[in-house]
Amino acid sequence: MSPVLVVLGFVLAFVLGLYFTPLARQAALRFGIVDTPDGKLKQQVEPVPYLGGLAVFLAYLVALGLVFSFNGLLLGLLLAGTLTLLVGLVDDFGVLTPAAKIAGQAIAVFVLLRSGAVIELAEVPQGLRWPLAALWLFAVCNAFNLLDVMDGLAAGVGAVAALAFGVVALSTGEYPEAAASLALAGALCGFLVFNVHPARIYLGDAGSLAVGLTLGALAIAIRWSEKSPAGFLAPLAILGVPLADTAYVSILRARAGKPFWYGSPDHFPLRLRALMGGNVGKAASAVIALAAVGAGVGVGTALLWSWQVGVWMLGGYAFAVLLLLVVLARVRMEVPE
Repeated sequence: MSPVLVVLGFVLAFVLGLYFTPLARQAALRFGIVDTPDGKLKQQVEPVPYLGGLAVFLAYLVALGLVFSFNGLLLGLLLAGTLTLLVGLVDDFGVLTPAAKIAGQAIAVFVLLRSGAVIELAEVPQGLRWPLAALWLFAVCNAFNLLDVMDGLAAGVGAVAALAFGVVALSTGEYPEAAASLALAGALCGFLVFNVHPARIYLGDAGSLAVGLTLGALAIAIRWSEKSPAGFLAPLAILGVPLADTAYVSILRARAGKPFWYGSPDHFPLRLRALMGGNVGKAASAVIALAAVGAGVGVGTALLWSWQVGVWMLGGYAFAVLLLLVVLARVRMEVPE
């Protein structure tokens, strides 16, 4: 496998994303698979079709299948992604309980662990590597699911993270991981053409869960410390926005006596939108830009900087995000009944 094929995979996935997304939109409209406004959390002007995640995953899968040969990890990644996609697709129809949704994710996580997606840090005891990997995969999977609250947001942040993963994997010669990362980035970029505000189609739970699980697995698979001893911290910066938002809403909902999956406007991108006068496009762009800064810090930590510089940069980024969250916590949000 060569870098040229990896780049070709990105381009092909982007083109396929442009092709499949309108088809998925038409299918969703025909079968009534739409997100209907409710005047509370769902404030779009008219019903917006789901199934965007199906278009993204098809573009990603076809691009990989046409250009690359699969190793065991990629096969496990695709199988687990498919299982998560199906779980999310059923959830988009509104027939899954939270417990059934978690059970479906657990099966996909087990498939990934069996395929080799296990934390390999020497500092982590052998007996903790599987549990920590499972916890990480659950966290990232659900973080993207929770982040999908605004036009273009989850797809944009996911594309930024996938591009960062692809750059690091290319630099360390891990071409299968680079291929999967950049194919996912290309598919998400093609989908974003139709998902930016005002969105004509949504990722849905199928897309956000599959994208989150795939990125979580790639974060484990890539050899982050190949060029820098601080590199293993890089995924925390690259995925900092969805992880920070998940922690944020979990804390706020726990203080309100609600479970973390309870729908509410506590997400920091929604608070930022309120601070910007309700401008969805500007708020989503600002959060994606924040994710891009984190991606830059993560890539620099993995490839460019010494341990000391990497830790300082990561600490500075974490402090800036924390300061933003504290400021946004003061923004008054109307909680739906």
